Amino acid sequence: MLGPDHVAPKRRVLLSRDGRASLRQRSGGAGPRIVRVGTHALREGGSTRLWTRLSQHKGQKSTGEGNHRGSIFRLIVGTSLIGLRGYDYPTWGDKNAAATEIRAGEQALEREVSYTIGSMPFLWIAIDDDAGPASLRGYVEKNAIALVSNYKKPPLDPPSRGWLGHHCDRERVKGAGLWNSDYVDKPYDPAFLDQLDALVSETAHAG
Repeated sequence: MLGPDHVAPKRRVLLSRDGRASLRQRSGGAGPRIVRVGTHALREGGSTRLWTRLSQHKGQKSTGEGNHRGSIFRLIVGTSLIGLRGYDYPTWGDKNAAATEIRAGEQALEREVSYTIGSMPFLWIAIDDDAGPASLRGYVEKNAIALVSNYKKPPLDPPSRGWLGHHCDRERVKGAGLWNSDYVDKPYDPAFLDQLDALVSETAHAG
C-alpha cells in the first residue's frame, strides 16, 4: 500500500497510523491501528499537492513550528494535549486570535503537536484523479473513515486506553477512535471493499 516516491502520483489518500506508545498499550488487534484518513484538493479546481498538505499537518521539519489554524488535524491534536496536560491556551482554535504575538505564544504547543503527529507512521493509496464532487479519492476517504470508525457501534478496532484522542473535546473524535469527525457516523458502501482492494494492488505494483 505504501508506494515508492520516485513514481509518486500528485494525489493520494493518506492513512495515518498509531505511534509505538499506543501500539504497546493495546490489548487487541495486530499492527498499528489506523487513526486518521485524509486526502487533499477535493474541491473542483483544487491544486494542493499531498506533500504540501502533509507539511501543513506535520509542521516545519527543522523547527517543529506549525499553524493549527490551517490544519484541523493539528487543532484537535493540540486540543487533546491541552486536555491531557492541563495547559492554558485560551486562544487555541480561535481563528480571530491570530496576531503574531499570540501565535508566538502558542509555538511550544505547536511543536508538541508536530512531534505527536510526526510520530505517526502513514501509508498512502495512489488515486491520481481530478478534483471535484465525483472524485474517487473523496469516495475512498468517506468510506474508509466509515469502515474503521467505532462511533456508536461495536468497536472494530478500539484505541488503547492511552490513546491521546480520549482527551479531545470532540465527542465524535473520542467515540470514533479517530482523528476524524466527518463521516464517522456514516455506513460504508460494501462495494468499497472491492474498490479498495484493487487500488491497494495498483499502488503496490506502481514501482
